[in-house]
Amino acid sequence: QVQLVESGGGLVQAGGSLRLSCAASGRTFRTYHMGWFRQAPGKEREFVAAISWSGSSTYYADSVKGRFTISRDNGNNTVYLQMNSLNSEDTAVYYCAARRGSSWPNPSRTYEYDYWGQGTQVTVSS
Repeated sequence: QVQLVESGGGLVQAGGSLRLSCAASGRTFRTYHMGWFRQAPGKEREFVAAISWSGSSTYYADSVKGRFTISRDNGNNTVYLQMNSLNSEDTAVYYCAARRGSSWPNPSRTYEYDYWGQGTQVTVSS
């Protein structure tokens, strides 16, 4: 069992940056693959970025590639999402998620993940 707590959301102007953090409980964080998803009002939850347990593999949605960077610190049980060049389409609640086990066939799919945080709101004003 792992508990995830997101932080770092807020209100930012278009073109600005934010850094989200996701703190995980438990001693097995380093064995979990991690993902960031987001959900805007009236829309389905969508994939943003993911990182393997070791940090050696990362994945990004096309809409954020080149602007967002996912990273992790296994020593501090934390995964990060650095978001640059934000625009109004990035406005959403951002969730982090964790997946147990070594296999990870579809990092961009919500059903791949076993645990979810409560989310943090990101609002980009134009």
